[in-house]
Amino acid sequence: MTRPPGVLEAIYRKRAHGGPMDRLSEGSLVAGKGLEGNADLGGRRQVTLIEAEVWEALAREFGHPIDPSARRANLLVRGVSLKETQGRVLAIGPCSVRILGETRPCELMDQAEPGLRNALSPDWRAGAFGEVLEGGTIALGDAVLWRDDT
Repeated sequence: MTRPPGVLEAIYRKRAHGGPMDRLSEGSLVAGKGLEGNADLGGRRQVTLIEAEVWEALAREFGHPIDPSARRANLLVRGVSLKETQGRVLAIGPCSVRILGETRPCELMDQAEPGLRNALSPDWRAGAFGEVLEGGTIALGDAVLWRDDT
């Protein structure tokens, strides 16, 4: 029996390092590069992901909503746990991303919300980063699932 897939809830593109995050309804993942138009193309950290459930728990801890774009991740997913998934391959719509590691929160988190950097630090709460293996167009509502769970 296969588990129901997760879903892609948000796509964010960073125009410049430290710059604003644009929310997109669809985007293109480019194999070996990352999210088209994003300031961080290529390298090891091609795409970053966070879990909607973790973000909602953080908002409850802070006692008020916090826009997920404050995390500065490219993809917000629901229904898949990113914790300790290094080496696994995640299918997002027609694309696939190999998780390379845990994203470490930077000082920009505290500029968005004082204390957010420390709150994100334990247990992969800041999400994961990976490399795009198969590119293509992704859109809000796309299925998200681990390739080895199918």
